[in-house]
Amino acid sequence: MTTTTPASPPFGRALCAMITPFTDDGALDLDGAQRLADLLVAEGCDGLVLSGTTGESPTTTDAEKEALVRAVREAVGGRASIVAGVGTPDTRHTVELALAAEKAGADGLLVVTPYYSRPPQDAVEAHFRAVADASGLPLVLYDIPGRTGTRIEPATMIRLAEHPRIVAVKDCAYDLLGTQKVLARTELAYYAGCDEEVLALYAVGGAGCVSTVANVAPRRFRAILDAFDAGRTAEAARLQQRALPLIESMTASGLPGTVTAKGLLGRLGLPSGPVRPPLRPADAKTVDELLSVYEDLTGRR
Repeated sequence: MTTTTPASPPFGRALCAMITPFTDDGALDLDGAQRLADLLVAEGCDGLVLSGTTGESPTTTDAEKEALVRAVREAVGGRASIVAGVGTPDTRHTVELALAAEKAGADGLLVVTPYYSRPPQDAVEAHFRAVADASGLPLVLYDIPGRTGTRIEPATMIRLAEHPRIVAVKDCAYDLLGTQKVLARTELAYYAGCDEEVLALYAVGGAGCVSTVANVAPRRFRAILDAFDAGRTAEAARLQQRALPLIESMTASGLPGTVTAKGLLGRLGLPSGPVRPPLRPADAKTVDELLSVYEDLTGRR
């Protein structure tokens, strides 16, 4: 059966936006990161995105980011792709992080739109081109204007697609029309960065997902993509809808997905640890509610 998905998505289809585990005293937990990464891959993740939004990139140091890539690469070997988040508001700093991630063993780079300074589109384009020119790794452009304050406009995306190392997009723009315009005119691999849009984007030609909720339910999101690829579109829709309560609880509850993911992972006895300030941990009642929704979805008690 012919599908609308790319034959070979550059980093796989089912990717997890992995949390960064910390020890109880807030230090980087590399052993925990390796154990969690190994579990996520065993549970169906094709790739892991490190040091993104869910990975608390604003509060980890450059050295910690590099050490995390090295540790996770050691844990998963060649079983999964590793995409390293290197985005900062500073082009020079972003290039430095990109080169460090390449040296540490990453397969690709997640580069968010420069935030706070709100650069115009020509400056956004120049920023991404500078990073792509500096490293030998392929880039995933991270379009999340709700956090950065600046959109990567479709026209800018189309121009950037001409660069040989700009190959993919993590799409958190909530603009399905704009996304389809880019899909129709480029070969960029679009990954849904919002869990509620996984099936919708995949059905119009997306490459897969970079999921926060996959930290706790990786097989659920892999199953949506697998069902669609097999032509079982009604089943894929049911699986997407079935996951909605957990998606809503984790990503639309007023708390960042990092907070809810770490709270639930901790309750499940999996590597997580505290969040770093200014984030604050979920309270016990919230985690109880998350656990109840998780158990309803998975049947695990």
